[in-house]
Amino acid sequence: MKKLEIETVENRTFDEIKIGESVSLKKVLTKSDIEFFAIVTGNANPVHLNEDYAEKYLETHKIIGHGAWIISLISNLLGNRIPGAGTVYVSQESHFHHRVEVGDTLTVSITVIEKKQEGHLVVFDAKAINQKNVLVLTGKSVVRAPTDKRIGPRVKLPEISIRSNVDYFEGLIAKCEALEPVVFSVCHPCDQTSLLGAMEACKAGLITPILVGPRHQIENVAKENGIDLTGIEIIHTENAHQSATKAVELCLTGKAEVLMKGSLHTDEMMHAVVQRKTGLRTSRKISHVYAMSVPTYPRLLLITDAAVNIYPTLEDKVDIIKNAIDFAHVLGIETPKVAILSAIETVNPKIQSTIDAAALCKMADRGQISGGFWMVPWLLIMQSALRQLGLNIYRPKLRDKRMFWWLLIWRQVI
Repeated sequence: MKKLEIETVENRTFDEIKIGESVSLKKVLTKSDIEFFAIVTGNANPVHLNEDYAEKYLETHKIIGHGAWIISLISNLLGNRIPGAGTVYVSQESHFHHRVEVGDTLTVSITVIEKKQEGHLVVFDAKAINQKNVLVLTGKSVVRAPTDKRIGPRVKLPEISIRSNVDYFEGLIAKCEALEPVVFSVCHPCDQTSLLGAMEACKAGLITPILVGPRHQIENVAKENGIDLTGIEIIHTENAHQSATKAVELCLTGKAEVLMKGSLHTDEMMHAVVQRKTGLRTSRKISHVYAMSVPTYPRLLLITDAAVNIYPTLEDKVDIIKNAIDFAHVLGIETPKVAILSAIETVNPKIQSTIDAAALCKMADRGQISGGFWMVPWLLIMQSALRQLGLNIYRPKLRDKRMFWWLLIWRQVI
């Protein structure tokens, strides 16, 4: 059996340290680094955190990293390399020469320039340069070096993730509160989740629901869960199939503007939606867009199409992307960022999705698909795409199923 190797660290004592010794490290500044540092220090200066503020007031139009974050990299070298374990910071003198922005690669180095026997003090010259060899910081660090040798296992740091305090759905709801309620055709709301979701939206003044389904089932669910249906129109049907047909008919005839899925299977409702004569077809391919508010991502995340189109063609994918971009515009996102997902990161003729991804990117370059900012000029696997969008993968706990309403908007944009 192979032995588990444990990484060990070894410090440098005062007597071992030599004048002229130097160590360095490289670090790429990410947006998460800035956010973590802001949380730890409480420094919420908008020049570090607010992209809209930076766009308006900063010369470079980009958020910048905290100066103290650069100093923390010097502390990294002092505490981990020279002298290492047992080091005590005495003083730090720093001069900042250039800003550091997200994506910059800093090379931070410290060099021993003096040793003082009294107090076992070691003086370091500190320097940081960016990937363009531009000087970012200079300074001097003074530490009290350990006098005893210490060798031991490297401490494993805990993993942390950022959870946003912003509820983006609250912002959307606030915008809708100023508008007139929209008539919803609620298809087969025969369970607690779908009925309660519709009725809470009604109570908030966002929608006027028309409930389509077996009357006795709907009323029983309402009674069991204490839901008041006073004044709510109910159109009786015998089963889910009839519910789907009738709910779609309400949208087709203009009596309702939005179709909301209840407790029936998606394929049952979609069967009625896609009928050529009685369905809700437009010139575009119908697609599904899932809007998520993810605690570790500072914006709404839209995923398409994970529910409707099983094997889309290139032409279908164009419509799917256009639908998602138009949906983002409806939500108030002026320039949504688009990332294409596939099984691998390079074009492979044997994998059709990679060929399609390359074609879609080229179509966007030529203006055939517009309205979005294509962050990635190439296709990406899921994990890479999320990272390009700045998203740390996080698995949130399901808190309240009422948050996840499945809506199919009957308009030209969807």
